[in-house]
Amino acid sequence: MKSNYTIDGTRIHSLETFYDEISRVLIPNQRWGRNLDAFNDILRGGFGTTEGFTLTWSNAAESRTRLGYQETARQLELRLAQCHPDNRDKVRQQLADARAGICPTVFDWLVGTIRSHGPGGDEAEDDIRLMLD
Repeated sequence: MKSNYTIDGTRIHSLETFYDEISRVLIPNQRWGRNLDAFNDILRGGFGTTEGFTLTWSNAAESRTRLGYQETARQLELRLAQCHPDNRDKVRQQLADARAGICPTVFDWLVGTIRSHGPGGDEAEDDIRLMLD
């Protein structure tokens, strides 16, 4: 039987608090990289997560708002400050798009990452199901 986990969107105010919620629900007491690559690893079964589970994101509409363009721009500003010089032009363009409201948001990044591990995704063999509630 598949495990079911629920993250609470009212607890999510930024990408960092999303990582806090993932830590609390999926991998309590585990240390991890707290970045998109490490989150992807969690979905692959790293850090002790079970293969094939359903993740319900309660209050997802609230998270969608909080993880919108403003949070996306903030994350891209952080990325720009740390990225390799060869990538700066690309990140600057992404930042400009976020400020203009014409790009995928942090919420979209996260939903896309989760769904890539489910039916029809590039890593569908992980059998992760996302329910937005």
